Amino acid sequence: MKIVTPFLIALALLVAVPSYAVQLKPVSGDARRADRDAIRNHIDKIFEAYTRKDAATIRATHAPAWIGFQSSSQTAIQGIDGYMKDVDGYLNGPVRLAGYKMVEFNVVFYGDLALVPYVADVTYEFPGGSITQKLRVFDVYAKLDGAWNQVGSDTQLHPVSIAAAMENLQPMGPDRKKSLLAAREAVWRAWFANDTPQLAELIPPELIAIDSGEKWQSRDDELAAAKDFAAKGGKLVRLEFPQTEIQAYGHTAILYTKFRLETEMGGQRTTMSGRATEMFVFRNGKWVNVGWHLDTRG
Repeated sequence: MKIVTPFLIALALLVAVPSYAVQLKPVSGDARRADRDAIRNHIDKIFEAYTRKDAATIRATHAPAWIGFQSSSQTAIQGIDGYMKDVDGYLNGPVRLAGYKMVEFNVVFYGDLALVPYVADVTYEFPGGSITQKLRVFDVYAKLDGAWNQVGSDTQLHPVSIAAAMENLQPMGPDRKKSLLAAREAVWRAWFANDTPQLAELIPPELIAIDSGEKWQSRDDELAAAKDFAAKGGKLVRLEFPQTEIQAYGHTAILYTKFRLETEMGGQRTTMSGRATEMFVFRNGKWVNVGWHLDTRG
């Protein structure tokens, strides 16, 4: 009868463990400096290709089966063709990567696989100015055919840059401004028309409105006021916004407006003018009016 000792069991398990399990022990970049430096040089090559808008080099420095996220990705990008399609707007647009500075860089190896987290300051030039942002990147590298190549990545704005974007005054492009002003006018016209479904979309439940009276109005109050105006036979004859100034911060816009309007009720017309401060938030792909303050003159 054979006696199976703990030593023999351990020896059998060691022999049975596949070689790749031994290889998948984490190894720091300092312990594999040549590989670490090769990956760092490869990342530098990618950045330099972006500064030159060199599509051929950008394609070559990403593996055919690349997968990951860019900073604006809504879903995962799969394959080099998907990656190149995603960066096509940059390659053919007016914005250019003007420079970068590596702030943090680290590598951990698992055999021929490397995890590469880093932080970099990047500067973009565009018509009329430039901007520097901080990126937080997590790259995945693999040794393919004897050379390191990027097989995946997750690129995001660093929290510091996200906070700066939300805190600082932002220029508003013509299309975004047009959609904001259209939403503002839609709120006014929907109120005077007692268009409850439209108002319910444009003013959210948390609305706070200060009209000419002393009471602060909720959304339910405003819906009731619009209904009452219509029930009395009121209608809007004319609406004008002769002056509007806009401040935008993140997804929030503040409008400072002068308005003039004319209404008709019972055959009698009334003209009104005044000033409005209106707050809009870009939510779920559209502007919603979360609050306003009106002062009026008859």
